[in-house]
Amino acid sequence: MKKLNYILYAIVLLSIFNCKEKEKTIVTSGHNEVDNDIVSTIINDKESFYHIDFPNYPKKDKSLPIGVFDSGIGGLTVLKAIVAYDENNNGSKTPGSDGVLDFNNESFIYLADQANMPYGNYSGVQKVDLLKEHIIKDTQFLMGNKYYSNQEDTQFNIDKKPVKVIVIACNTATAYGKEHIEEFIKKAGSDIKIIGVIDAGVRGVLATMKKDEDGIIGVMATAGTVGSKGYETTILNLKEQLVFTGNIEVFSQGGIGIAEAVDEDTDYFNKNLKKPRQDYKGPSLTSATKIDKTLFDIYNFDFKDSKMLCDTDKADDCSILQINDPENYVRYHVVTLLENIRKSKTNNQLKSIILGCTHYPFLLDEIKVVLNELYHYKGKDGQYLYQKFMAEDIKLVDPAINTAKELYEYLNEKSLFNVNGNIEDSEFYISVANQDNKNTKIDADGRFPYDYKYGRNAGQIQEYIKNVPFSRNNISEDILTRLETQIPNVYQLIQGFNSSNEKVNFLDDKDKI
Repeated sequence: MKKLNYILYAIVLLSIFNCKEKEKTIVTSGHNEVDNDIVSTIINDKESFYHIDFPNYPKKDKSLPIGVFDSGIGGLTVLKAIVAYDENNNGSKTPGSDGVLDFNNESFIYLADQANMPYGNYSGVQKVDLLKEHIIKDTQFLMGNKYYSNQEDTQFNIDKKPVKVIVIACNTATAYGKEHIEEFIKKAGSDIKIIGVIDAGVRGVLATMKKDEDGIIGVMATAGTVGSKGYETTILNLKEQLVFTGNIEVFSQGGIGIAEAVDEDTDYFNKNLKKPRQDYKGPSLTSATKIDKTLFDIYNFDFKDSKMLCDTDKADDCSILQINDPENYVRYHVVTLLENIRKSKTNNQLKSIILGCTHYPFLLDEIKVVLNELYHYKGKDGQYLYQKFMAEDIKLVDPAINTAKELYEYLNEKSLFNVNGNIEDSEFYISVANQDNKNTKIDADGRFPYDYKYGRNAGQIQEYIKNVPFSRNNISEDILTRLETQIPNVYQLIQGFNSSNEKVNFLDDKDKI
């Protein structure tokens, strides 16, 4: 009888244990099971890959680097503005350029979460919680000490420095994640400052207008940033706070495909293609983001060299049409923005455009060209079609400059400037798919397929990606050429990281940038 009771007791205990196990989320990175909240995991689970020992996190350490992250390489345009910033005297810290870069003694740690980009699409597929989890993991990387040497490395390194301040060099991450990061930081008992780009961009665009001036402010950003209404809300709020009395209207354009083309996301841009493909995600003749055949003359697409993919030899006869070039994406979205303004029958003029995605400054010249074409475009009646709705000189506002200003002011206020540091000690990391995680799905190019990338759920605490140093193994020659041409100061820092930092000693010379 006693033996039977022991058996029943054991069965009950086993049942309770199994129930408890089902309440947990399984970690697939080789660690013990943890709570399914990434924030709780980072703070509380000492066995987790993501854990940070916050009670011993260095405070007010001037020697620490500045952390910067984006969904891809676009945030390097923000770093460019920070690196080039010279608006103050380095000795007295008073306003006025002294010919010495203001952040010359600071080092930076940059992260491009390329594997999980574009961030702008997560809201459209109702995966904002997953996006926030990515953003918290970006923050964890900058504050933590772990990284991998390369995609094949199975053992992480632990000699990365933590950071003293974090710049979110991504508009979508700022819109959806800044407050979430700040809550996480507060819960962890940390006082790390988080600086985003949206407030900076709005202050920059309002500075181009008189207090009583009427005008339209255009916002070109990712679909996610536009959907968040982050810029629109901030413009209207700051307009009231700063007492702008003019009639200011906001027109936003979600630039599906622009950032993705800059980062060479193959769902939107693949230079090796000669004809349309099934997995294309950009504007088309039949998609919700529709290419309007009646506007072909206005789009003025470049069809040469497969920059547009058509299922026939004649563009006018296409039944399938796909954009396959960064400039053509710009053409589509700038024309769409002006068409929306024209059809609104507003009496206002477009005076400025906020480049509400860090990738867009790479295409600044292309945007200017299209705006100039539209200003001078005449319809079949010989009349200018858009001049009534646009100023001749439309200001293109890059939030990066104001972000640099806010960073400077914070470091100065808190006396956190590094006196003995060197900007050449900056480090650059990029996320790649974690092929050692058996749950991940990877395509022939070693990337996450679209359906897997946006099909995952938040709360499954695992290592989807590995953060590894920049190299020619994970950044294409075309992108490197763009960086070298358009942001040479940052490109030189990347080269310096690849050539002299011990964290990349494993690289062959041919793989160094």
